[in-house]
Amino acid sequence: MNASNTPKSKKWYDTVFALLLALAMFLLFVSSSVFLTLAFRPLYYLDIKLLDIAETSGFEKEEIKANYDALIDYNLPLSDGELVFPSDNMMSETAQIHFEEVKDIFDLFKVMALVLLPVCIAGIYYFYIKKRTDYLLYTGIVTVTLPVVVGSLIALNWQKVFILFHEIAFDNDYWIFDPYEDLVITILPDAFFMHCAIMIISLVLLGGGACTALYIRSKKNKPKTIEQQPTIDE
Repeated sequence: MNASNTPKSKKWYDTVFALLLALAMFLLFVSSSVFLTLAFRPLYYLDIKLLDIAETSGFEKEEIKANYDALIDYNLPLSDGELVFPSDNMMSETAQIHFEEVKDIFDLFKVMALVLLPVCIAGIYYFYIKKRTDYLLYTGIVTVTLPVVVGSLIALNWQKVFILFHEIAFDNDYWIFDPYEDLVITILPDAFFMHCAIMIISLVLLGGGACTALYIRSKKNKPKTIEQQPTIDE
């Protein structure tokens, strides 16, 4: 009799690698989504109108945009200059320190993305050679579950989430601005940051959804193995 072919068993360490790759891809999606949201200025330009920022701040629309652009240019990855607002009296000394700390966080996301990108590419290539796609399923689960949890918390109590984030991310209270000394806060309402959080979560979910769709597609396109029937030699 000719024995039928049996598929090779999955190695336990490949499952561990797949889980680690899923975590790395999730963090890459998060860091990339942060920078895409930071660079997407139309979101703020739209909020100038939606949130009546010109009316509540007392600044003209073009002046608001110029000050916001200065803040974004300062935080973009390739910027090494100092933060200088076109308008006067936009920030106090403590506010300037806070913006420097914010830039440090963005720089951390930049380093994370630069490190994780080649790691993820290498991991994807490894599993491509192995002809395994379960890492896509794990990535989809992690990348969808965590943002949904965070999004639910934001929907329930955005203010509490906003305050908790600042208390975790910063070891001082410089993030509490005085609108009389830090005029910049008048053009940065809390609702705008909530919209940024929603955009980041949406982009991460998009990445997770794409991974899930690719996993389902790979399973549908995978050729079915046909067991060979034993033959009797005459």
